[in-house]
Amino acid sequence: MTYLVHGATGAQGSPVLSALRARGEHAVAAAREAHHALGESVSADFADPDSLVRAYRAADGVFIHLPMGPTHVVGEYADTIVAAIERARPARVVISTSGQIVDGESPLRVAPGSPAARLIRGVKGAGVSAAVIEPRLYLENLLLPVVAGPARDEGILRYPLPEFFPVSWCSHADVADTAAHLLTDPDITGTVSVGHLPGLTGQSLASAFANALGRPVRYEPLTPSDFGELITPLFGAKAAPVVGLYEALNAQDSYTIDETNSAQRVLGLTPLPIEDWLARSL
Repeated sequence: MTYLVHGATGAQGSPVLSALRARGEHAVAAAREAHHALGESVSADFADPDSLVRAYRAADGVFIHLPMGPTHVVGEYADTIVAAIERARPARVVISTSGQIVDGESPLRVAPGSPAARLIRGVKGAGVSAAVIEPRLYLENLLLPVVAGPARDEGILRYPLPEFFPVSWCSHADVADTAAHLLTDPDITGTVSVGHLPGLTGQSLASAFANALGRPVRYEPLTPSDFGELITPLFGAKAAPVVGLYEALNAQDSYTIDETNSAQRVLGLTPLPIEDWLARSL
């Protein structure tokens, strides 16, 4: 069996590639510039439908997540991917929403016409075996210099959420483990949510950082706009939708997954304890 991993040179795809290879699976990196990927790779460009068809026809399973970018551009990528899947018809497709909610009744659910929703609807309509991974927030966000730096240097973990706001945080490794299971088990379809249950609060994150750093760390909530000022030098225009997300989250009581379709319930997978994640990451 051959599994194709999009974005294999990036933060999300690379762990999926590693997780599959660790299981002894034949995993191939799909990248616009394939020579940048480690190990076996193929050229696959979201803007080049023929390159996608060639790559998909050689794969038994495909892992997909859409890149960040202007909505109209990413929407075109979604449509191109769907058209390629309809032509190539790989046996299995697994999609990560990269933190967007596309299922259920959450007020934070993305619009039906969004690129992620179009991709999922199109893949399901193509009649191939498919599953969707739906995380919430990535723990890797806490490694941003403007977050991890003050925690390490000042003993203050600053983030744009209330102190006792529960979140089903997960790591890229958690998503990768879920993706590897779903790619190799075509009988599981629908949406699988990934993240900690019960959710982790700012206070619990600060305690974990304190244990990892060997010093007291307290949590300090930021306003989304203040967080935006900190990350704009890092992200440029891409900071605006991040600020919008945290403004929306601050209007909610929590940001947790539903246990009924959780990876814990569906796959028997438990997210990496935050203490273990920090030990690997800091």
